[in-house]
Amino acid sequence: MRLSRADYTEMPWANGKGRTVELWREDGPQGLRFRLSMASVVENGDFSLFPGIDRVLTVLSGPGFGLVGDGIDLRCDLLVPAAFPGDVALRAVGVTAPVEDFNVMTARDLPAPEVRVVQTGQHAPPQAGRLFVFDLASQGLEISEAPVTVSGPSLLVLTRF
Repeated sequence: MRLSRADYTEMPWANGKGRTVELWREDGPQGLRFRLSMASVVENGDFSLFPGIDRVLTVLSGPGFGLVGDGIDLRCDLLVPAAFPGDVALRAVGVTAPVEDFNVMTARDLPAPEVRVVQTGQHAPPQAGRLFVFDLASQGLEISEAPVTVSGPSLLVLTRF
């Protein structure tokens, strides 16, 4: 399955202080199970809380920023996936210019996804899992249970559920 920007849904952030573009979402009886989204961070400020959710954020463009909170001091840099719990109050700091980021949110009871940036080549999903390929140039999303050949810079999200 291939999705383009026209297939995505734009909505306000959970904390109401910005907007997000939801690319893919799966819900279960208790709510959010898995979500892929993009957002812009344009100023220092609080991140939305997502109880029971683990997150991986990858900066797609811009200079990056820091995430600080209770016991967390994390740097979010260009094309470097950064994992953190979604239920810890965090604040973006050191925002000097707009940053666009890609978010992977996973319910804590699911296996953690693998998130990485690749340039070219063939990539296969794990056994009993799926591969989500986000093309950095077109911002299209390919979802597959079969191997996918990547012809340019892409963000891979490998799930085991």
